[in-house]
Amino acid sequence: MKWLKRMQDRISSRLVNKLIILFSAIIILVVSALTVISYQMLHKESINNSISSTTNNLKLVNQNLEDYVKEMEQLSLPQVNYDELTYAILHESEDYASKMYIEDYLRSIFVNQDDLMVVYMYIVQANKYYEISRKQNDISIRAVSDDTIVDQIWYEEALKSPHNRAYQSLDFNKYSDNYRIENNDDFFAYHRVLRSIVSREPQAVLTFYYNSSVKDMIIADVPIEAGEQLFWLNESNEVFVATDAVSYHQLINENVIAELTSDKNGQFSWSDREQKYLVVYDIGKVEGWKLIKQIPYNQINNIANKTRNFSLMVGIAFLILAMLLVIILSNQITKPLKKLSLQMKRFSSGDFEAITDVVGNDELAYISHRFNQMVSRTNELINERYKLKLAEKNAILKALEAEINPHFLYNALQAISTKALKHGQLEIVDMVDSLALSLRYCISGKDIVSAEEELKHIGHYLNIQKARFGERLQVTRDWDDQLLNIQVPKLSIQTLVENAVKHGLEKISTPVTIFISAEQTETEFVITVTNNGPTVEPSKLKQIKQWLAQDWEEALSKQDNIGLINLNARLKLLYGNDAQLVMLSDELQTSMLIILPRGGQQRHV
Repeated sequence: MKWLKRMQDRISSRLVNKLIILFSAIIILVVSALTVISYQMLHKESINNSISSTTNNLKLVNQNLEDYVKEMEQLSLPQVNYDELTYAILHESEDYASKMYIEDYLRSIFVNQDDLMVVYMYIVQANKYYEISRKQNDISIRAVSDDTIVDQIWYEEALKSPHNRAYQSLDFNKYSDNYRIENNDDFFAYHRVLRSIVSREPQAVLTFYYNSSVKDMIIADVPIEAGEQLFWLNESNEVFVATDAVSYHQLINENVIAELTSDKNGQFSWSDREQKYLVVYDIGKVEGWKLIKQIPYNQINNIANKTRNFSLMVGIAFLILAMLLVIILSNQITKPLKKLSLQMKRFSSGDFEAITDVVGNDELAYISHRFNQMVSRTNELINERYKLKLAEKNAILKALEAEINPHFLYNALQAISTKALKHGQLEIVDMVDSLALSLRYCISGKDIVSAEEELKHIGHYLNIQKARFGERLQVTRDWDDQLLNIQVPKLSIQTLVENAVKHGLEKISTPVTIFISAEQTETEFVITVTNNGPTVEPSKLKQIKQWLAQDWEEALSKQDNIGLINLNARLKLLYGNDAQLVMLSDELQTSMLIILPRGGQQRHV
């Protein structure tokens, strides 16, 4: 038992063995299931095909048989004037012309029918019959007196038949026949009663004896394999064809023939002491002819078994091939893992130069690549550990310096303002104070401010610009007090005002009015800065719109130091794609719109 446990431990300790066992079990299960299912389907399909093909074949043959019998019936009907034939039948014994008329009539029937062996006409009134047959390629006719014909069973059946006819099997005759000739080539007889049109009394019986070519024709149209049997019966279950007499008598003894009815769907199964049979039959709709085919089930099963054996051989071959592929693929799949495991052991033991090969682009390659990155990054961290400490100290010092410098500038501006105030330079005082407040606003750490704060900053900015442009700069504002508390990005509105000053006032010498307004809808805030200075050229406007429409990262990388592009990027970063920066320009004015979503959707970046 120890060796078994060692084997189990060895199998469970290696991933490749687990994969081989797993894939092999799946393949064996699938192949086995497919083999069983395919055999069941093939067995069922074989039975259905046998039933379907045999049923269709028997229906076709039965239809041909009924057509043949219909031609036989047409042949038995008088082809000449019926009155003349009736007169000849009544006067043939005393009138030579009538006798010749009957002989010519029989000869006309017989001469072109190769399947007829003998034709008889029994004259009821005279108790005699005419016989026409072939004798060494010659047609001979003779008349024979016989008063025993009326005692024949077929004669009685023909007279009682509502169709004035009777069929007689000659191979399986159950009674004597005075007409029966000593010839093994005869097959069956057809008897037709000719009655008086007026009295309906029988005057003659016309009989056709057919040779075995009819039987051969019927059997030839029904394929019969070894072990299969074919039976042809009439409406009263009298057998005409039986390929095996023993099997036929067995069906009779087991009452199988007696149970054939048109409501049994044309097929059923029965068993004797030796084996089970499938019986398929067809009953003619006109004459009631019954064609029966008996097929042993073992013959049907043989077809399915051959297919099953072939499928099994293919399945075994596929299984062997699949096992080989499983072993090869499992080793190929786990080979990178094995290498990665060895490198991880080296890394865990302190070898920080352990890297593994990266092959392909699947998950294993991704893990290997990340492992190599981890090793490389670890080396970098170890090598730069002390450098980082020094860099950290330097960063702290520079941060302190960066904090000191703006405050120094703000304090310096306050000193200049105080100096100007002492000398009575109030205009300079206002400019310096506005610049100081603007600087203080810019260095505040907030990214989002209220609209009120932004507007105050814009006021300081415009005070400085008015010192430069004087009365040429006119500013109006339409801002509802309820909208002063909305949150906007710092320096966002100031950027639009600065853009209006730069591209409006600096290019002309006439006064320019800048109009600042805000409105709200159910879903957004719209801030508008409009100026009536020079309009933007169509080509330049189109270019700016393209910059604003494209990805903000791409726009920043291609367009340096453009305020509108930077503002658009800030809006996208803070509010997402719902925020927009829009430029409009016509012959009268140029407008810039900031559209911000309502509902506090700003991002924390």
